[in-house]
Amino acid sequence: APLADMIQTHRPTKAGAVPTIWNDLLQFGSSHPDVDLSSISLVACGGAAVPQSLIEGFADRFGVPIIQAWGMTETSPLAAVSRPPAGVAPESDMTYRKRQGRAICGVEMRLTDEAGMPVPRDDRSVGELEVRGPWITGGYYNMDEDSDKFRDGWLRTGDVGHISPDGYLTLTDRTKDVIKSGGEWVSSVELENTIMGHPQVAEAAVIAIPHERWQETALAV
Repeated sequence: APLADMIQTHRPTKAGAVPTIWNDLLQFGSSHPDVDLSSISLVACGGAAVPQSLIEGFADRFGVPIIQAWGMTETSPLAAVSRPPAGVAPESDMTYRKRQGRAICGVEMRLTDEAGMPVPRDDRSVGELEVRGPWITGGYYNMDEDSDKFRDGWLRTGDVGHISPDGYLTLTDRTKDVIKSGGEWVSSVELENTIMGHPQVAEAAVIAIPHERWQETALAV
């Protein structure tokens, strides 16, 4: 693969890309035992939820840790990093690495319900992620100031998730992608990550389809 050849030729020490890139490289490395990524000490991965199977696979196959990083163009671009806290026990390490992380210095984040009220940081209550900070955009060019993209100085990201008491964010979906089946909200991202944890599944996508009884249901492809 061209990426594997590039890494082995130029020997970078850090790398960053979306999960699909690293998943393809992991699949390639699984069938090519001579692939050597030992020059890389850290991979930053973002743009989509990173499956736990990818984090574990990269560590097992290449000895390279993957750190999730979350952000958007509007956050210029980084807002959270999933580095585990200092001194955490090895058996608890994955608990933090599989999340989107804690807000970096200068960034505030909160979750709100459909009425715009903050929800608790109890790692269970789900809401839409809103962020603010000195370098986070407060508006869009030629867009009305009262756009629903903003609320009281907070940027509404359109991401849905929950936050732990120690501030670690877990994103479960996009507001437009959440599936409502039989009155219950179903996270397409959590389903995709669970499916991709199977050793015979490289990639998966979950979408909503109409259902006679439940109005809509999830379909994995």
